[in-house]
Amino acid sequence: MSDDEADEELLELLRQSLGLKTKSTSGPADTKVLRDAEYIYNNSIDVAIDSASTKAAASMIWRLMQEKEYSPKTWSTHQLHPKDKTESTVNFIFAMDLLNFSFWPEDPTGEPFTVDYDGKKWSGYWSLVACLQRAISEEIPITNPDFWQDQEACTDDLMKHVFRSNNSTSMPMLGERLSILREAGHVLYEKYHCSIINVVKQANSSAAALVNLLVQDFPSFRDEASFDGKRVRFYKRAQIFVADLWACFEGQDYGKFNDIDKITMFAGL
Repeated sequence: MSDDEADEELLELLRQSLGLKTKSTSGPADTKVLRDAEYIYNNSIDVAIDSASTKAAASMIWRLMQEKEYSPKTWSTHQLHPKDKTESTVNFIFAMDLLNFSFWPEDPTGEPFTVDYDGKKWSGYWSLVACLQRAISEEIPITNPDFWQDQEACTDDLMKHVFRSNNSTSMPMLGERLSILREAGHVLYEKYHCSIINVVKQANSSAAALVNLLVQDFPSFRDEASFDGKRVRFYKRAQIFVADLWACFEGQDYGKFNDIDKITMFAGL
């Protein structure tokens, strides 16, 4: 956006503050993630992206997907991912993606957080999924939003047990993760009758609308920053939730989205 262009978001806020008629929002939903990425690309000084290399990488990824017959069905083939296509699976994916961040140990020279489950050792993202599956096998309702709000049942000590390691390295940012679960449970209780299914249904089969709902109502999904004085959006985990639903349900039922192409790729560190 150049200096002489109007900022539509600021204009919309001004209209609302003055009680004026706002622009119609009946058009297709848009997360604005791609638009903001393009803005960063066009205005960055210290970092540049090589267009030819980007196209080459995209071509390689596409070729490998064809060779390995990679499709949404691949998601459920992993040992730890849920196999059922039920409401409980949506709960599992929501809990998983609420907590899907930062698996680096606090001590960079120490061992990674590692979990023993189902005959294997798991680290990184898979350590989180293993913790959730292990808790369910121990009859701890870790993916149930009602449980997250129950302070007598969902205690800090029990959560330390759920996210226990097989070494001396604790789950990174465990306190923050527990706060996020409890906050999400509260939001679901207050706005969605304690059901993530109701959030999905409200999006009306729109991937972009679901991302926007998550970002609007669940603060932990709202990863934004300021670049060159402009608000820019990333919405990584909100998009991952949509992508996981789409893949798990193979584009059907709770994973049916008419605009799945609105979801962007995202870097994972």
